[in-house]
Amino acid sequence: MLGRSNGDNDSQTSGVLIQYMRDISAYLRKVNVPRKTTALAVAVLLLAGLLGVRYREAGSILPASSGAKGKELPIYCVQTEEPKIALTFDAAWGNDDTREIMKILKKHDVKVTFFMTGGWVESYPDDVKMILAEGHDLGNHSQNHKNMSQLSDSEKEKEIMSVHDKVKELTGYDMFLFRPPYGDYDAKLIKVARKCNYYPIQWDVDSLDWKDYGVDTIIKTVTQNEHLGNGSIILCHNGAKYTVEALDTLITTLKDAGYQFVPVSELIYRNNYHMDHEGRQIPDNKES
Repeated sequence: MLGRSNGDNDSQTSGVLIQYMRDISAYLRKVNVPRKTTALAVAVLLLAGLLGVRYREAGSILPASSGAKGKELPIYCVQTEEPKIALTFDAAWGNDDTREIMKILKKHDVKVTFFMTGGWVESYPDDVKMILAEGHDLGNHSQNHKNMSQLSDSEKEKEIMSVHDKVKELTGYDMFLFRPPYGDYDAKLIKVARKCNYYPIQWDVDSLDWKDYGVDTIIKTVTQNEHLGNGSIILCHNGAKYTVEALDTLITTLKDAGYQFVPVSELIYRNNYHMDHEGRQIPDNKES
């Protein structure tokens, strides 16, 4: 489904077009379209991105990504030979299920990453401390959960560092993982995040728990996702209606499939890496 432009013509990079490209590529492979034809279809999508076509996903309107070499991209997934995956939770509003989620994670000895807004940190400081104390990642999700691509560079930096300083004062921990609200970013945001010593993090598997479709849908959407594989980053929310009910079975199913859960901090490469056109982080000694 195509959407409108958000007006950022300087740096048209976006995960939603990348997701769109993945969907098209997967479909073409499924119906046995020759590889050269698949590459041509992807090239057309890249051209569409350069011309400013937008793809709407998850209720937000994001700038398109050309996927061309040299473009600034966040990390959507990681190339790894080991069956490691990262489960993440965005914490922006609710908190009713956080402690139950923590109990389930402890039961399975699973460490995850929580991306928190400044408002959430201010409202639930004891839970922030608890998450860190139990060995999970604390990640930055901006101060006010705004569309970051629509902000100036100074506003972008303030949105990131405001939360950083709050968490640092509260826990003594220096966060270094940043997820933009709605997955909305541009090349300038990636550069600002790096200036602030952050790795920008997206996802390649969306649980769709925020749509409140139900427990079974969350489990199926993740465990049968065509993008699920070694190095995947899974998106969930701590305040979604059915997430806590789905979590136990979700973890068990993925473990039975051979996956090992690690926090994002242990999944990504800190240096000596490059990105492919899909936002996959690849160590420099590996081929893309």
